[in-house]
Amino acid sequence: MAVGKKLRRSFSTEKRSNEVPKGHLAVYVGENEKKRFVIPLSYLNHPLFQELLCRVEEEFGFHHPMGGLTIPCSQDLFVDITSRLR
Repeated sequence: MAVGKKLRRSFSTEKRSNEVPKGHLAVYVGENEKKRFVIPLSYLNHPLFQELLCRVEEEFGFHHPMGGLTIPCSQDLFVDITSRLR
Protein backbone atom coordinates (compact mmCIF):
# COMPACT_ATOMS: atom_id res chain seq x y z
CA MET A 1 0.00 0.00 0.00
CA ALA A 2 2.84 2.40 0.75
CA VAL A 3 4.23 1.79 -2.74
CA GLY A 4 0.89 2.81 -4.28
CA LYS A 5 0.89 6.07 -2.34
CA LYS A 6 4.47 6.83 -3.41
CA LEU A 7 3.62 6.18 -7.07
CA ARG A 8 0.57 8.41 -6.96
CA ARG A 9 2.58 11.13 -5.28
CA SER A 10 5.33 10.91 -7.91
CA PHE A 11 2.79 10.96 -10.78
CA SER A 12 1.01 13.99 -9.33
CA THR A 13 4.34 15.77 -8.83
CA GLU A 14 5.36 14.95 -12.40
CA LYS A 15 2.05 16.28 -13.72
CA ARG A 16 2.43 19.52 -11.77
CA SER A 17 5.91 20.13 -13.19
CA ASN A 18 4.45 20.16 -16.73
CA GLU A 19 1.64 22.58 -15.91
CA VAL A 20 1.93 26.30 -16.37
CA PRO A 21 0.32 28.44 -13.65
CA LYS A 22 -2.35 30.93 -14.65
CA GLY A 23 -0.77 34.19 -15.77
CA HIS A 24 2.46 32.51 -16.92
CA LEU A 25 3.96 31.21 -20.15
CA ALA A 26 6.39 28.36 -20.83
CA VAL A 27 9.31 29.22 -23.10
CA TYR A 28 12.17 27.05 -24.31
CA VAL A 29 15.58 28.69 -24.17
CA GLY A 30 18.95 27.61 -25.49
CA GLU A 31 21.14 27.54 -28.53
CA ASN A 32 21.49 23.75 -28.77
CA GLU A 33 19.90 22.06 -25.79
CA LYS A 34 16.65 23.77 -24.80
CA LYS A 35 15.65 24.38 -21.20
CA ARG A 36 12.06 25.13 -20.22
CA PHE A 37 11.39 28.33 -18.25
CA VAL A 38 8.03 29.48 -16.92
CA ILE A 39 7.75 33.26 -16.97
CA PRO A 40 5.00 35.73 -16.03
CA LEU A 41 2.91 36.98 -18.95
CA SER A 42 3.75 40.53 -17.85
CA TYR A 43 7.26 40.02 -19.27
CA LEU A 44 5.75 40.11 -22.77
CA ASN A 45 4.92 43.80 -22.29
CA HIS A 46 8.36 44.79 -21.02
CA PRO A 47 10.48 46.68 -23.60
CA LEU A 48 13.64 44.69 -22.80
CA PHE A 49 11.85 41.36 -23.35
CA GLN A 50 10.18 42.67 -26.50
CA GLU A 51 13.59 43.65 -27.85
CA LEU A 52 14.84 40.10 -27.22
CA LEU A 53 11.82 38.67 -29.07
CA CYS A 54 12.38 41.03 -32.02
CA ARG A 55 16.02 39.95 -32.29
CA VAL A 56 15.00 36.29 -32.15
CA GLU A 57 12.38 36.83 -34.85
CA GLU A 58 14.86 38.62 -37.13
CA GLU A 59 17.54 35.96 -36.73
CA PHE A 60 15.53 32.75 -36.49
CA GLY A 61 11.89 33.41 -37.36
CA PHE A 62 9.07 31.84 -35.38
CA HIS A 63 8.87 28.32 -36.81
CA HIS A 64 9.70 26.09 -33.87
CA PRO A 65 9.24 22.32 -33.82
CA MET A 66 8.81 22.17 -30.02
CA GLY A 67 5.39 23.80 -30.31
CA GLY A 68 6.10 26.47 -27.71
CA LEU A 69 7.84 29.79 -27.84
CA THR A 70 11.51 29.00 -28.42
CA ILE A 71 14.20 31.59 -27.74
CA PRO A 72 17.50 30.37 -29.21
CA CYS A 73 19.83 32.51 -27.13
CA SER A 74 22.16 31.42 -24.36
CA GLN A 75 20.41 30.47 -21.15
CA ASP A 76 22.76 32.80 -19.24
CA LEU A 77 21.65 35.77 -21.37
CA PHE A 78 17.99 34.87 -20.86
CA VAL A 79 18.41 34.62 -17.09
CA ASP A 80 20.30 37.92 -17.07
CA ILE A 81 17.53 39.69 -19.02
CA THR A 82 14.66 38.22 -17.00
CA SER A 83 16.40 39.02 -13.72
CA ARG A 84 16.26 42.71 -14.73
CA LEU A 85 12.50 42.50 -15.28
CA ARG A 86 11.59 41.63 -11.71
